Amino acid sequence: MKKIGMLTSGGDCQGLNAALRGVAKALYHELGKDVEIYGIRDGYRGLIEGDCQLMKPSDFSGILIRGGTILGTSRQPFKLMQVPDENNVQKLDKMKETCRKMKFDCLVILGGNGTHKTANLLSQEGINVVTLPKTIDNDLWGTDATFGFQSAVNIATNVVDCIHTTATSHGRVFIVEIMGHKVGWLTLYAGIAGGADVILIPEIPYSVDKVAKVIKDRNQSGKRFSILAVAEGAKSVEEAKMSKKEFKAARAQMLEPSISYRLARELGEKTGQEIRVTIPGHFQRGGSPCAYDRVLSTRLGTAAAQLIKDGNFGNMVALKDGKIVPVPLTEVAGKLKMVPKDSEIVQSARDLGISMGD
Repeated sequence: MKKIGMLTSGGDCQGLNAALRGVAKALYHELGKDVEIYGIRDGYRGLIEGDCQLMKPSDFSGILIRGGTILGTSRQPFKLMQVPDENNVQKLDKMKETCRKMKFDCLVILGGNGTHKTANLLSQEGINVVTLPKTIDNDLWGTDATFGFQSAVNIATNVVDCIHTTATSHGRVFIVEIMGHKVGWLTLYAGIAGGADVILIPEIPYSVDKVAKVIKDRNQSGKRFSILAVAEGAKSVEEAKMSKKEFKAARAQMLEPSISYRLARELGEKTGQEIRVTIPGHFQRGGSPCAYDRVLSTRLGTAAAQLIKDGNFGNMVALKDGKIVPVPLTEVAGKLKMVPKDSEIVQSARDLGISMGD
């Protein structure tokens, strides 16, 4: 009898339930009654506290199209995993104790960057682990795509599409703030797909003056509106020169609620045009997964089940050149997949006349 524990950690996204379903259905198909699957509630919190529940095959029916996660999720910072609590006990030790108590043959962990750092830590401590890459940011190292990304791109693109009509009608400049604190994949894809005039991402520091010039030039050519797709983690040229500590302090002192509102004020002062801000926020993480993410999640889930069957642990299942392959957690943990400044897709945006703010 194989006993498998499954958890979803970090921010939710589309495709989590589809991925859980893929793992479970493949395991039940291959192993039948020789496998028990336990759902661990609210991510690593449930593993720390031993909050585990035996699942039935019926629990995984009808969830392919559901957003969110049936297991619940939470954020447990990696930097606190080995910090002793008031009883001088580490969270890592509590998680290992739960695995021993439950006699798990493997943990299946679905998550993003922070989640994978903890998963790698568990693997190095002797726990059998298989992971799946989820995040709308598409910033996990080792995989060409994460599930949740395409669904979020679709939503963010629809926002940009809808903004176009009102921006055109009123002759306004609109900033659409898209999720992405550290990387700009989501903003870049949605900006290109939505026909944005300016795309600002964390990897390419922007000049306010150059962005203002784009707006002025468009206005002078008879184009009364402009659309800016701005990542929530976009940085100015001045901020890019700051140390991490200085940058955090500067953002903490910023009067506006986000970078987009500051940019709107600065551009309004420089152009004399009315600037409006739209922030879709968590809409980008919600709702049903798109067809692409349902297929990708399912492929990753069934591949994870095969790794468990083969005893091939310590890996993340990844999409590489159209194929699902295992990638060692040691190669994934702690690495961000940034948008290369000289990448083909950035050049495509530039070739269209889209300003990257630099």
